[in-house]
Amino acid sequence: MGPWALALLLGALRTGGAPAPARNVLLLLADDGGFESGAYNNSAIRTPNLDALARRSVIFQNAFTSVSSCSPSRASILTGLPQHQNGMYGLHQDVHHFNSFDSVRSLPRLLSHAHIRTGIIGKKHVGPEAVYPFDFAYTEENSSVLQVGRNITRIKALVRQFLRSQDERPFFLYVAFHDPHRCGHSQPQYGAFCEKFGNGESGMGWIPDWKPQLYRPEQVQVPHFVPDTPAARADLAAQYTTIGRMDQGIGLVLEELRRAGFLNSTLVIYTSDNGIPFPSGRTNLYRSGTAEPLLISSPVHTTRWGQVSQAFASLLDLTPTILDWFSIPYPSYSIFGKKRVQLTGKSLLPALESEQPWATAFSSQSHHEVTMYYPMRAVQHQQFRLIHNLNYKMPFPIDQDFYVSPTFQDLLNRSRAGQPTHWNKTLPQYYYRDRWELFDCSRDPTESQNLATDPRYAAVFQQLRTQLLKWQWDTGDPWVCAPDAVLEEKLSPQCRPLHNEL
Repeated sequence: MGPWALALLLGALRTGGAPAPARNVLLLLADDGGFESGAYNNSAIRTPNLDALARRSVIFQNAFTSVSSCSPSRASILTGLPQHQNGMYGLHQDVHHFNSFDSVRSLPRLLSHAHIRTGIIGKKHVGPEAVYPFDFAYTEENSSVLQVGRNITRIKALVRQFLRSQDERPFFLYVAFHDPHRCGHSQPQYGAFCEKFGNGESGMGWIPDWKPQLYRPEQVQVPHFVPDTPAARADLAAQYTTIGRMDQGIGLVLEELRRAGFLNSTLVIYTSDNGIPFPSGRTNLYRSGTAEPLLISSPVHTTRWGQVSQAFASLLDLTPTILDWFSIPYPSYSIFGKKRVQLTGKSLLPALESEQPWATAFSSQSHHEVTMYYPMRAVQHQQFRLIHNLNYKMPFPIDQDFYVSPTFQDLLNRSRAGQPTHWNKTLPQYYYRDRWELFDCSRDPTESQNLATDPRYAAVFQQLRTQLLKWQWDTGDPWVCAPDAVLEEKLSPQCRPLHNEL
């Protein structure tokens, strides 16, 4: 057991100076992370620090991102608003250039106005700066994302710098790791997942605090939605190594929190932005693309430490949860026109005290890369998941870094050659989807049997469709009438039919 993990069990006392502020928040975010941890019953990988955090947390088994794409998810986490409402329709950087609307009141803005100190270390990937300001910031905007997102020794030093410069205000510190994101498209010299970065080999640099853990392809657990091939297994083994680096980084961050005397006054949240970068993962609104790990550790809600919650949680809930922790009300304001913005998420703090009946989560995706226009809306209610593919007559798009991945290249080569893919789908099935997809995840956990046209599920289909449509109206979704009508907000009815035979 590491030193910080022992401290979690024994408690921690401030070693000197002024008393610790009453309440703080530490948000730990993985980049394309999944359920590769002992906390989520993966026995093939070693994640002692996440496992120790889980013993001090409520472990959510039904947590979902509201969008399976990096910038849109981060914007949704930091605003509590889905991507179609906050404006971050796709990736923020370079030619994609998506931004949230100027009038959006993000979590860091609200916290700053409430005199709470804000800090971000790692991958920011959202904008504009005026909407997402932080008092303390070391991100790709002013540093190398490899150094502030993957170099755990550098991350440790920056966390220490933030905590040592802390004043009397409570704080919100957001540590956004770049692990375990792929890097074969951007930095291929470091391996498919940057698993070689900092390992001490020639030209790779050295991260002093990292003890690399290597895995053989036959050791990994292959998710049901990933082809079980040598190429995919080797890909997963590389991913495991970078998850191990992040896990060790989490241990370093929490040890800094303990040493500074803030462990027993800080709400710690660990999650990921979207699904893993494999087929049916990131950029998809299937469960395999939206289900996320979520650990919430509260020093004042100890009765459920180590317990598993089946209550549904959304990453849209993180902003209302953090505002609730700090007792900050959400303001009354509008983004466009006179319609007031209302959060559709909820505080998760009640689930830290007792099991909750929550059983619904919504998702909304429009882009990933700027060329990847494939709008989808989805709702999961209890065991049923309904997905609306608005652009269903077009092939599902593939992003650049996934395209060059060993897994997808092997899948392409096997498909072209007519060889077995060892996958639960064919490429045509993956590319071309029905407009409506309805799955009973309790009977069909691989989401392979579309029930949308099955008359036995007509009532379920209509119930979920009604729920989804109401959420779209409540959140001001510009796509609410698509693809067979046009939204005309000053007319009645507002959805004006196109008669386009869809």
